[in-house]
Amino acid sequence: MKRREFVRKAALGVSALAGSGAVGCGPQEATNGAAGPAIHDRPAIQWRLASSFPRGLDTLFGSAEVLAERVEAMTEGRFRIRVYPAGEMVPGLQVMDAVQQGTVQIGQTASYYFIGKNPALAFDACVPFGLTSRQQTAWLHEAGGLERMRAILADFNIITFPAGNTGSQMGGWFKRPVESLSDLRGLKMRIPGLGGSVMDRLGVSVQLLAGGEIYAALELGTIDATEWVGPYDDEKLGFHKVARYYYYPGWWEPGPSLSFYVNTKAWAQLPVAYQEIFTAAARQAEATMQSRYDAKNPAALTRLVAGGVELRPFPDDIMRAAQTASQQLLEEHAAADAQYRGLYDHWKASRDAMVGWFGTAELAYSRFTSQS
Repeated sequence: MKRREFVRKAALGVSALAGSGAVGCGPQEATNGAAGPAIHDRPAIQWRLASSFPRGLDTLFGSAEVLAERVEAMTEGRFRIRVYPAGEMVPGLQVMDAVQQGTVQIGQTASYYFIGKNPALAFDACVPFGLTSRQQTAWLHEAGGLERMRAILADFNIITFPAGNTGSQMGGWFKRPVESLSDLRGLKMRIPGLGGSVMDRLGVSVQLLAGGEIYAALELGTIDATEWVGPYDDEKLGFHKVARYYYYPGWWEPGPSLSFYVNTKAWAQLPVAYQEIFTAAARQAEATMQSRYDAKNPAALTRLVAGGVELRPFPDDIMRAAQTASQQLLEEHAAADAQYRGLYDHWKASRDAMVGWFGTAELAYSRFTSQS
């Protein structure tokens, strides 16, 4: 059986796993799937999760904690996941390698960190001028996007589960004003993923740093600007103390989805009931992240502005140039690789359909309420 097909079936909890040497799968479970032994009769399993994010970012890192708490509760303590922040088990940007190699069973990360391994991984998180949070969730869960991403990640011995979404992000912190496209040239900015590739085309010197390294780099002048997430996380990281200008919108991350990476061998060894419990817990962790950001960002933004932060929109010439460069970049990748083309065409068709609907009702309502 081809590995991709195996991973796809494993994700659906197919009972064929009972005959593959899965841990704790007795004859009754092999026949009846989740109707087998009671939870307290199932094996005790302990996994390790390595995150790309520091513990202090309680909303990002927190989705991993929600996953672990729910899995433990629903298995009555039989399946436990120990969660490690970035740098404690492996560096934040090495999480994918750790899961692929089996150093840990789970990673919590953002797939666009790893576009150097496969450019199509960006779609698992987001692409510039792409989908909003709700649109990304719909594409992954209901329009076939997740199955396509799993086919790509199967090449890395990984099965992916959405881990949460931050919602639309801010455009980042700048130590000096950016008033036109020319002001970007030579600027040193921390920005990952395709957004970084676009900024590179606009003349920016792009840096890729893990979350815990950004403040020091900004303070010391190693970088002139950085993007992260939005008011709540940015305030916690203290960026407002070393950069005054806060730009919007984050056109490169209109709705970025994080991921739980699971090693496929470890996944195959789970009893089917544990697979179903893990899947349900991941969905709860995913929803929790978005709701927490939506609740915490407004007050954080108010505090930042009251403290002297200057909010500024990106100039129109930057927005237009970035959109053009983004489109060119996506088309170039699609022309160079058939797998990327298939994924891109599928994603683009979903985006076009959703933009038409959201632009009709959602946009009109938002325009009216924001002006009232």
